[in-house]
Amino acid sequence: MKTKIALISVFTFSATFLWSQENSDSRIPLIGSQAPSFTAKTTNGELTFPGDYSSKWKILFSHPKDFTPVCSSEILELAQRQDEFAKLDVKIVILSTDTLYQHTSWKLTLDTLNYKGREPRVIKFPLVDDNSKYVSKLYGMLHNPYSTTRDVRGVFIIDPKNKIRAIFFYPTEVGRNLDEIERTIVALQMSDKEHVLTPANWKPGEDVFLPYQTKESKVDPNVYYIAPFMLAKKMQ
Repeated sequence: MKTKIALISVFTFSATFLWSQENSDSRIPLIGSQAPSFTAKTTNGELTFPGDYSSKWKILFSHPKDFTPVCSSEILELAQRQDEFAKLDVKIVILSTDTLYQHTSWKLTLDTLNYKGREPRVIKFPLVDDNSKYVSKLYGMLHNPYSTTRDVRGVFIIDPKNKIRAIFFYPTEVGRNLDEIERTIVALQMSDKEHVLTPANWKPGEDVFLPYQTKESKVDPNVYYIAPFMLAKKMQ
């Protein structure tokens, strides 16, 4: 009898543990951490991420489900901007828990749509098959209060050193602002190159902040003082 009770207890514990593991929120990789690596099938063939794009900036862009209106609008907008992102040396990767078959069918449909009166654009970036949910869990895209099978609208911006530099999460009801995503990439690239900081609502070409004063900044005519903690620089 004791043996039977012990076996039942072990089975109950194991089942509860597995259920908890399956339904718990996966950890979101943090800003500054190394982007988790994965290999998966995509609409462009097999992809090892971020390794295949190690010298590039990268956007990992997750969505809840293929063949839905908001997700479709986002992919169509990305397709319209894919050449702009390419000029910024950015690779785009799309992720959801749908199958490769669904992705391929959806992509073929999107490639033909005339959205907002614009000519259709063939989608060049890959859509990742994550039906196993492995990548979604790896990047913390499955949020338990929302769903354990469908990704949130997540965005990870990853630099050429494969470090995560920015993270965005949007609710399912709200489409993403691609202007803000592109602005963030431009700001990060400029910050890395010029060693400057961008203020609130900054747009390319506008003035920036210096993180600290140097000998050069003291004599630079483009540098001006706002407060002891705010040293600005004209960029035009």
